[in-house]
Amino acid sequence: MRDVILHAFNWSFAEVASRAQEISRLGYGAVLIPPPLYSEREGSSWWQRYQPKDYRVIRSYLGGKAELELAIKALHDQGVRVYVDIVFNHMANEKGRRNDPYNFPGEYELSRYRGERKSFEQDRLYGDLNVGLFSPWDFNHEGDIFNWNDLHESQEHWLSGLPDLDLNDWVIQQQQTCLAALNALGFDGYRIDAIKHLPLEHIAQVFQTPEMHGEFVFGEALTANDGEENIFLWPLLDTTAISFYDFPLHETLRRVFSPAGSMRELVDPAAYRQALPWDRGVTFTITHDIPYNDGFRWQLLDRQDEFLANVYITCRDGGVPLVFSDHNESTEKYGEDRGRWNEAWQRADTVAMIAFHNAVHATPQRALFESDGFIVFARGDRGIVAINKTGQWQHPRILTHSLRHGSYHCLLHGHDMRVDGEVFEFAIPPRQAQLWLHQ
Repeated sequence: MRDVILHAFNWSFAEVASRAQEISRLGYGAVLIPPPLYSEREGSSWWQRYQPKDYRVIRSYLGGKAELELAIKALHDQGVRVYVDIVFNHMANEKGRRNDPYNFPGEYELSRYRGERKSFEQDRLYGDLNVGLFSPWDFNHEGDIFNWNDLHESQEHWLSGLPDLDLNDWVIQQQQTCLAALNALGFDGYRIDAIKHLPLEHIAQVFQTPEMHGEFVFGEALTANDGEENIFLWPLLDTTAISFYDFPLHETLRRVFSPAGSMRELVDPAAYRQALPWDRGVTFTITHDIPYNDGFRWQLLDRQDEFLANVYITCRDGGVPLVFSDHNESTEKYGEDRGRWNEAWQRADTVAMIAFHNAVHATPQRALFESDGFIVFARGDRGIVAINKTGQWQHPRILTHSLRHGSYHCLLHGHDMRVDGEVFEFAIPPRQAQLWLHQ
């Protein structure tokens, strides 16, 4: 089964629909689309999608309910699954913008619902738009998170001014009803935003219900080191059936591609809890939080190291690879990002990695050669992956037993080679990778 996820970050629903055929042709198995719940329609800034005003309306800068339904249908028609980013931890920060900032959607929006009834009915997902959704009693007491490594504070306090929803029966009911309505639209899975800020009981009551059976649910528990993982990630992994972004593997990749790091760590990182189990991780080299937030940019890899890391996560056995593709939004603050992830989904190297991934999917991985500076591993009997982080040519000699003999083609660079005999030697260029597939 094709499983690579295209994270269509900040794509309009119309753009997703228009590219559905090409997305399928390039080998993607699923698309993760941006949060669709009602947010500022005139707000072009990406972060506004992560500040919902009302669960009961599908409307944002990226499109309304009709455009969303077309995108889902277009992808399903091409055999591509559709996942959606869902924000249930908090609501929009509208303090100072209106007199009732903790009533949602607020009296102004309710008056718009009445005055523009036909338009809002077209975008209605569920419920009665004549009445409000949340009141001040549905939020935890005001106060931002100060100690980000305190579990109670992270779950009960506010995320940088965003009103933090309380775990009460009304909130739970509305979130369950919202998910049921989204399921009815045809979504196949959900990315839970800011899951580490949700109490475990909240996660269980909303996302682990019979109605969610069969949906692919994965959470973003953003961590940067072993200590944070032990507080926020591993307990969730041990007590839920949800999959998670593989931040332990991302930490390992940062360490491996540092000057003193060793590629040997990539032979089997999950065995040492340096990666999530093979069936629970969504693997990545970049998520939108890393380049788009000042406090996380230190986690960026060097551009060439990011390419090498992409080869590893896409072509290893384990995890569901995620490909992040934006429209240069981060260049508003960081000009050096221009072109780095823009249209990455259809770049030649990305397409080659996906083709290799799909060709060897579900075949076992075994090490053929390992050193501090480079690794070579096999996928089944017909795939060879070579990754060299050093500045020198490398010439590994590998045993060919369990590999098919004959012609191999490198999907990344277009070269051909033959594998024969009991021992085979080949060359890996400096700071490069190769994806050899038996022909």
